[in-house]
Amino acid sequence: MNVPRTAVTLIAGLSAALIAYSAFYVRGDTGGVMQYLRERGDVRDLTASGAGAAQVAEAHRHLAALGARVADPDFALRMLPAALLLGLLVAWLVWRAFGSRVERPARGDVQERMVLRLAYRKGGRFTFEDLRAASPLSDEQVQAVTRRMLDAGRLTREGDTFRLGR
Repeated sequence: MNVPRTAVTLIAGLSAALIAYSAFYVRGDTGGVMQYLRERGDVRDLTASGAGAAQVAEAHRHLAALGARVADPDFALRMLPAALLLGLLVAWLVWRAFGSRVERPARGDVQERMVLRLAYRKGGRFTFEDLRAASPLSDEQVQAVTRRMLDAGRLTREGDTFRLGR
């Protein structure tokens, strides 16, 4: 099991579920949340300024009323399965995104890709001289890469000419 992949998947899924739950908690009213936070700051400032107890109590009552108007914990609790389902969906998408690279077939090394590009440009057939002239590979590297590709069945040899295997 891939620990970083699992960790990122869990973090993304749980974060998405928490964000969805918090959006349900305030019924999507982010403006109301911002208003509540501003009012809370005003109440703190009022308390710190040494205002009278009646004035502070009234500010607290107003803040509680605003909080009750913005938040809906019962609705959020009813929507908890939807929030968890959304988190599960995000986790699955992240798992797939990070796993897609693992599930892809392995690419050949750089030298093999050079040979394949040359072969495609030449219509599937090329010679040792073509490869040596068109690539920065040394003679030893050209021989080694063509030998590997011949052994793997990716190239076939017809005299001095190489042809892409099927």
